[in-house]
Amino acid sequence: MEVNGVGWIAAIIIGGLAGWLAEQFMKSNMGVVMNILLGIVGAIVLNAILAFAGMGFTGWIAYLIVGFIGACILIAIGRAVRR
Repeated sequence: MEVNGVGWIAAIIIGGLAGWLAEQFMKSNMGVVMNILLGIVGAIVLNAILAFAGMGFTGWIAYLIVGFIGACILIAIGRAVRR
């Protein structure tokens, strides 16, 4: 089973890295587990949106970039909901 051209273990590692980068960029304070979840969920959500728009990306670099952007969006939405 693969997720956008990367395996499940690689998706967890790349998702964690993407979540950590988003945490640093957005200056939020979250734990390692939340970083992994944000990176993976952000990548899945943004990939679904991009697929709906007719764009699709595969590979670990694309997964990292999409995960980072998706995690940043999720952090921004979380901040907006809390206010």
